[in-house]
Amino acid sequence: MDDDIPYLLLTPGPLTTSRSVRQAMMRDYCTWDDDYNSIVSDIRRRLVALACEDEDGGDYTSVLMQGSGTFSVEATLGSVIPPDGKLLLVDNGAYGQRIGQIAARLKIDAIIIDQPETQPADLNRVEQALSTDPTITHVAMVHCETTTGLLNPAAEVGRLAKQFGKKYILDAMSSFGGVPMTMGELGADYLVSSANKCIQGVPGFGFVIAHRRALEATEGCARSLSLDLFDQWRAMETGGGKWRFTSPTHTVRAFAQALVELEEEGGVAARAERYAENQRLLVEGMAEIGFRTLIDPQHQSHIITSFLFPDDSTFQFRPFYDAMKKRRFVIYPGKVSVADTFRIGNIGHVFPDDIRQLLVAIGEAIEELGIQMGRVS
Repeated sequence: MDDDIPYLLLTPGPLTTSRSVRQAMMRDYCTWDDDYNSIVSDIRRRLVALACEDEDGGDYTSVLMQGSGTFSVEATLGSVIPPDGKLLLVDNGAYGQRIGQIAARLKIDAIIIDQPETQPADLNRVEQALSTDPTITHVAMVHCETTTGLLNPAAEVGRLAKQFGKKYILDAMSSFGGVPMTMGELGADYLVSSANKCIQGVPGFGFVIAHRRALEATEGCARSLSLDLFDQWRAMETGGGKWRFTSPTHTVRAFAQALVELEEEGGVAARAERYAENQRLLVEGMAEIGFRTLIDPQHQSHIITSFLFPDDSTFQFRPFYDAMKKRRFVIYPGKVSVADTFRIGNIGHVFPDDIRQLLVAIGEAIEELGIQMGRVS
C-alpha cells in the first residue's frame, strides 16, 4: 500500500490508483491544444485495440463521453435506439434495473426479463423473447453486475442477438480491462465502460466501443444534445480528438497513463490473473474467518465479491466499516434485496499482499467488535 494514500479502496470504482496515475494529473491542458487532443486520439486507438485484439479493428471505433459510466450508458441507449425501436433487457441487478429506468425515462419501448439478483441471465428466456417478438431491435445486458459480483454470459447473449438480427448493447462497466474479451467474441455492437474501473484511471468520463457501421447509421437518433453519441464521435473523428464541450482534461491524462501501465503489466490477461488471485485469496481467507459468499462460485466474477453477514445478530455493517477504515481499508455496503451483505472489490492498484493484510485487519476488527463467527465448511 502506498504511504501517500490514506486508505486502500476495495470498491468497484472509484478505486485505488497508482502514484504515477495520480501524478499524471499535475499538469494542466487546454482543450483546444493539439498536444492534448493527440492524447485523446491515442486513447481512442488504444481502446479499440484492447477490444479487437484478434480482429480487424477497422470495423470498430470508440468515443469518450463526459460524466460517470451511467452517462455513457444513457448516451448509448438514447442515441442508438431509434424512436420506433424496442429494447430487450436482462435485469438481474441494480445496474440492469438502471438501464430499465433510463429506457423508461427516455420513453424507449422495452421488454424486461426480470430475474433474481443471484442468478445469471436465463438464455432460454432471452431466446424465447427474441423468437416471439420480431419488433425487438436491440438487446441490452450488464456483463458484471457489481450489485453482487455476478458475471453474466455475455457472449452467449450476443450470439442470440446476432442469430435474430438484433443490435447488442453490453454494459461492461466493471469488466472491461479486467476480463479478457473481444467485440467479436461478445457479438457486441456497443460496449460501454468507464475510466475509473479495471483500466485503473480516475472518475470523469466513460467510453463506448462501437461497430463503426452501426454507429454511423444512428445519425439524428439522439434524444439529447449533450449525450448525443454520434455527434460526439463525429467531433472526435473530424477534430483530431476534440470534444464537443469542455472535457475532463486531468482525468484524460490520468487515463492515458493508466493505459500505459496496463500494457506494462502484460495486458488484460495479466491484469485478470492478478485480480483472480486477489479474489481467490480473499474468498479463502474470508472462509477461514467464517464469512460465506452470496454468489455461486461458477457465476462469481473476480471483480467484486458479496459476503453474507455472519449469523451473529449483533453484526452491523457501519461499525465494521469504521473499524476497517481505521485500519486503512475501505469496503463497500451490500446492494441486494434478498440478503444482508457487504462487498469487497478486488480491482484497482491492489495486489495479493494487500489482500493478505486486509484479512489480518478483518480478523482484528471482528475481535475488536466482539463478533461471534462460525466456520464455513
